[in-house]
Amino acid sequence: MAASRYRRFLRLCEEWPVEETKQQRDLGSFLRQKVAQAFREGENTPIPDPEACDQMYESLVRIHTNFYKNKYPRLKDTTFTGVTVEDCRTILATDILRQMEDRKKGTWKRLREKFSAKKPEEG
Repeated sequence: MAASRYRRFLRLCEEWPVEETKQQRDLGSFLRQKVAQAFREGENTPIPDPEACDQMYESLVRIHTNFYKNKYPRLKDTTFTGVTVEDCRTILATDILRQMEDRKKGTWKRLREKFSAKKPEEG
């Protein structure tokens, strides 16, 4: 029975998309890591609580298939501020977040970091 659970989780990991714009913050990558940790021995991994494992799988499938998004459709695809889904994806991209962090730094701190960087040794 553990083998079939393992195969189901593997299939889910294969189907789950990886967002390259969210480096180290992507749910698909996180899911793959957790499945690898939980099933260290592959199909031979003993499962201490099969019901909890099945429940976790079903919850992840509902997230993956947008079950609740389809069950409770929204009237508009924007938030109360008027920001669209695509705008949110752009804002949450890792590169944009890094740029925002750099802007939060004061001018003095940015200059200090820029000029205190170690220069490569010459000849």
